[in-house]
Formats: sequence, C-alpha cells, structure tokens
Amino acid sequence: MGILEASRVVEIDAPKSECYAIIADLPATPEWQESMISLDVIETNSEGFASLVEIKSDGKVKEVTSLIAFEYQPEEGMSWEQKKGDMKWLKGKWILEELEEGRTRATYWLKADTGRMLGLLIKGPVQDKLKEWLTKDAAEGLKARAES
Repeated sequence: MGILEASRVVEIDAPKSECYAIIADLPATPEWQESMISLDVIETNSEGFASLVEIKSDGKVKEVTSLIAFEYQPEEGMSWEQKKGDMKWLKGKWILEELEEGRTRATYWLKADTGRMLGLLIKGPVQDKLKEWLTKDAAEGLKARAES
C-alpha cells in the first residue's frame, strides 16, 4: 500500500471565472494536461457538465485508468473521487481563489492509495517524480491555458 499525496499552487493572470470555465470543461482537459492520455464522458449532470468520466493517465511507470465522479462548486473549484480503477482509491480537487482584479490562485490537490501492485512500482524517488509530474502538469497546464 502506497499513499500518494501532493498539491501545487499557481497564480494565474486570468479571472477566476475563466479559470473555472477551463477546469469545468472536462472533455477539453487532455488538450492542456499532458499527463492525461484520454477522457471519455460516461454521464453528465443536470447542467450538462461531465459528472462521471473514464480517464487514462500517464503514470510514468504504467498507464492508469480510473472511473472518476466529479462534483462542481461553480466559480470556486471542483472535487473528484475514483469509483473504480487501477488505484485502490483516489480523490482530488481544484480550489480557485480570486486575488486582485483579474488574477487567480489555483490549488490542485490529489491523494491516492496506489494499492499493492502499483505501490511496488511507485515508491521512493519514482513516487516523488510522479507527484511532481501530476501536480505540476495540471497546475501549470491550467496557467498556460488561461493566460494564452
């Protein structure tokens, strides 16, 4: 069993509403998040947002597949939890905070139990590199997308 927990904070030169629109558009996420290989929408909520998706991610040592349920907190962020997948369990969230006019602080956080098999592959320096890869990729990807 290997618990993986990581977060990354970035400050973005874009309004919080724009940052939220980017993270809430889940089908477009693979365009700006390099570690995400694919995303297939399984279900949408009453507002038309993806609420259950299958994601394939580059876990550096193995491609990881997860069925993830998303909950939206309009303008504030979103949270997610794995319902089924290669990890024993996985949860995460985006938190968006408005700074001065037109700037946003975005926090990307995730925590997972890699389980026994993945835990054997993802440990020590590999785990540290994976945590940096996943959080930097998401946070810096959002920043680049919002500021372009």
